[in-house]
Amino acid sequence: MADLSREHNSSPMPGVMRNDDPALDIAHEHHHDHLHHGAHAEKGHTEHDHVAYSTGTTQEPGVIPPADPNDDALHRRRHPEKHAVHDIEKTGGLDYEEKGSFGKGRTSSDPAVIEEEDPKRHTFSRFYKSYRIFFHIFIGMLFTGWWIASVVVHRHDKNWIIPFLFWLCIMLRLIFFHVPITIVTKPMHFVWNNTGVRFVSYIPEAWRIPAGAALTIAVIIVGSFASEESADNTRSNRAVSLFGLVVFLFGFWITSRNRKKIVWHTVIVGMLTQFIIALFVLRTSAGYDIFTFVSELARLLLGFANKGVIFLTDDTVPQLPWFFTGVVPPIIFFVSFVQLLYYWGVLQWFIGKFAVFFFWSMRVSGAEAVVASASPFIGQGESAMLIRPFVAHLTKAELHQVMTSGFATIAGSVLVAYIGMGINPEALISSCVMSIPASLAISKLRYPEEEETLTAGRVVIPDDEEHKAANALHAFANGAWLGLKIAGMIVTTLLCIIALLNLVDGLLTWWGRYINLDQEYDLTLELMLGYICYPIAFLLGVSRQGQDLLLVGRLIGIKVIANEFVAFSTLQAKDHPESPYHTLSPRSRLIATYAVCGFGNIGSLGTQIGVLSQISPGRSGDVSRLALSALISGVVSTLTSASIAGLIITNQRQFS
Repeated sequence: MADLSREHNSSPMPGVMRNDDPALDIAHEHHHDHLHHGAHAEKGHTEHDHVAYSTGTTQEPGVIPPADPNDDALHRRRHPEKHAVHDIEKTGGLDYEEKGSFGKGRTSSDPAVIEEEDPKRHTFSRFYKSYRIFFHIFIGMLFTGWWIASVVVHRHDKNWIIPFLFWLCIMLRLIFFHVPITIVTKPMHFVWNNTGVRFVSYIPEAWRIPAGAALTIAVIIVGSFASEESADNTRSNRAVSLFGLVVFLFGFWITSRNRKKIVWHTVIVGMLTQFIIALFVLRTSAGYDIFTFVSELARLLLGFANKGVIFLTDDTVPQLPWFFTGVVPPIIFFVSFVQLLYYWGVLQWFIGKFAVFFFWSMRVSGAEAVVASASPFIGQGESAMLIRPFVAHLTKAELHQVMTSGFATIAGSVLVAYIGMGINPEALISSCVMSIPASLAISKLRYPEEEETLTAGRVVIPDDEEHKAANALHAFANGAWLGLKIAGMIVTTLLCIIALLNLVDGLLTWWGRYINLDQEYDLTLELMLGYICYPIAFLLGVSRQGQDLLLVGRLIGIKVIANEFVAFSTLQAKDHPESPYHTLSPRSRLIATYAVCGFGNIGSLGTQIGVLSQISPGRSGDVSRLALSALISGVVSTLTSASIAGLIITNQRQFS
């Protein structure tokens, strides 16, 4: 047994098939020195608290030309595995030396590294290590002064929550350079183990899942029906929305790939979290301010690509309503930026934290959690780049979840466009955030995990091309090249899929005219889906007055067959004052806004397949087979947010 444990570093996932992925072979795993903490801050940690790396486990050829091994010594000094073999089974942990964010990690087993160091760099590093606390005190005083000044000067015209949280993050980051984070985590674990865990232990194991489901149902019912009635948001209409939510979940349970493998903890916690987020965002100004700020930052980051477009063309090109000029350049820029963050080790650190938290709370893998959390802010193509080293090693259930998260929401890069069209920003932002736990719950209901994953409760990062970069500039350039290939794949795939859809519409229209289906509407996929989605609009709780059910059903069909941009344009109908959509009731308009707020459309299949296939060509077959199921899961995840919005929001005109 000892030999088996050394050979296979299993993930803490009971009831799944053993994964023979070589990245889980202990012989391939090692640890880098941590780039974000000092030695004192690492006290009390175990090896599973940190990211493990694997070498020689990705069989697919790289998409970036190999670098000259003589050029990347600077980066290798921060990754000492090339100079020494470190067996974590023999040593029982990591060897840490005093280091900071700007210092170089080094063990006593790599003297060659010390000899290669640039004397000037070594002098600065030693000076920084000796007086690091003074650097940090200065930075802390600087941002404390900034925070106090911002509160005093803008106490009336700007909110105080965002500056406070920003200041708090910086101060905590500085403090934990010198103080072990275990002084916070140990009391938290103690309190949790003596409250939540102890309370749950009194419940028989067979009753825990039913008790959790009962608690979730009680919270949703009380939170939905306790508020006062308003306009057509009556309790009977809310009951229809709640019934629709149950129907969606039951339908996915019936069609689940393997009902015996469903982790009900994930489904229950996901739905409860979705409802609580909706309460926080829709009922409190603090929640709205926080998520608005985060989305604005993501939008600005992607918007910087417009500066490069202006340099290459002129200042009128970014204003053109073209996919090629509005979406492709941000994708290329973001892929480059992600490569840079990987080179610095920043994203690996965040992935590790997400893996531990979401495995504890929702029992999903770290890769799934990262993509689900990132999709509302950076989009379906860019979020997949955050886990690029993992894609070749993902299980089928993880691939399904990654695609579902992309289909379930829109991105910060297009959020401003929809706000400019007149769509309520609070409704858009809340829908995006609510889709995070919804996509996790729905995907795991439809396609439960059957295999062992690399990132369940801990993170193993396969070796990847960011290790080939000689420096940050080289990594950024490599990312630009990879971004260009991904953008090209997206453009060509979208072109072919949209052309195919129009071919089908043309054939249907030709066929329909021979049976007189050529009056007000031609026979098209859009028209057919509108009637197919009629019962879906009813289940969402759309007002049953007038033509609201048919109009909202048609919007859902337009969104699925075309995209959400066309659906939002139809809903607003600014150029058509006589459009029937102007007669929608506030409740119907609100639910329609949530129902179409996602990338779940056939055109996005091209984006998902293109990105994931380009990242990992060996998984293109799995991606194509799972894409349709993931699309349906993503669409329904968005619809569950629409149902919950119909349950919670009382002032419907404010959000319509």
